[in-house]
Amino acid sequence: MTISTFLRPARVLAVAAAISFPLAGWAQETTSPDPLTTVLEAAGDLEPLRTVTVSRGGELIADRGYNGYTSSDPTNIKSASKVIVTAMIGIAIDKGLLDAPDQPVAELLADDLPSDPDPRVDEITLSHLMSMQAGLQATSGANYGRWVASANWVRTALAQPFVAEPGGPMVYSTGSTHLLSAILTDVGGASTRQLARDWLGPIDGFAITGWHQDPQGIYLGGNELAMTPLSLLAFGEMIRNGGVTEDGERIVSEDWIEQSWQQRTTSRFGGHGYGYGWFLTELAGHDVSYAWGYGGQMLYIVPDLDLTVVMTSDPNSPSGGNGHRDRLHDLLADIIGIYDAGAQE
Repeated sequence: MTISTFLRPARVLAVAAAISFPLAGWAQETTSPDPLTTVLEAAGDLEPLRTVTVSRGGELIADRGYNGYTSSDPTNIKSASKVIVTAMIGIAIDKGLLDAPDQPVAELLADDLPSDPDPRVDEITLSHLMSMQAGLQATSGANYGRWVASANWVRTALAQPFVAEPGGPMVYSTGSTHLLSAILTDVGGASTRQLARDWLGPIDGFAITGWHQDPQGIYLGGNELAMTPLSLLAFGEMIRNGGVTEDGERIVSEDWIEQSWQQRTTSRFGGHGYGYGWFLTELAGHDVSYAWGYGGQMLYIVPDLDLTVVMTSDPNSPSGGNGHRDRLHDLLADIIGIYDAGAQE
């Protein structure tokens, strides 16, 4: 019995071709994609995910966009911007414009205090604002809309009732970082955005493309700030590099970065540590400091692997309760695993 008696003509042609040219497939070398490419291709299944950029030792090694988005498109980094504000507080201290993290806030915002303030207001320090330990009722979450609808965001934040003691447990509140922005504007003699241009401008690739202001013109500290993922990566690289640019210019002291990464409280969002705007955890056996913005705007730094990773997602979709943030953590763990294995070879 010949092959043609039990195969359809089309299959006969296919088999004949294979018999006639048995080496055609063998002559083409097949190369498997590198592990990072494989991981990032699989990440496309994370529907809200828009971009992933990865830098190692100052070199951009991956730049992936999904669903038409690219790392050159400005995006609202939401609360990931809090680490930019806290870095600027460190710069202001380095410049002598502020005394120290334990400086009382009341003396810096005296004109905006309530007429009959709770005496505990005098106990709130810059450190408490940066670590979300001011103790004032949150202006985030369910209270956010009411807060940004007020006539004076600074005074409204300071007038919130105490729900914890200053220095106590985390009370996550964007009002706290907005107070920092107001303080920077006052002591710096310019808007927070202008100060960011002046102080962070030497970072190659860093640029803020949009930033909301309150009714008094103060830029919203810790939210509604737009930049490209590559810009956020450039900022993260400066932090990973100990506060120094690629060209060796000092932006912020290394001591300040160490202080920022010191756990001061425990986050109520998953139990990770929290420093000065930075969440602190361990992933895949490595210490990780990360900034997290609503929707899944992430800046991760893995110091011992020289890794800086930025992930951006739909800023209008939640990321905490629906598991997206945890899936981004898992994605980072996969990336860490690639370079951890390489470091051990």
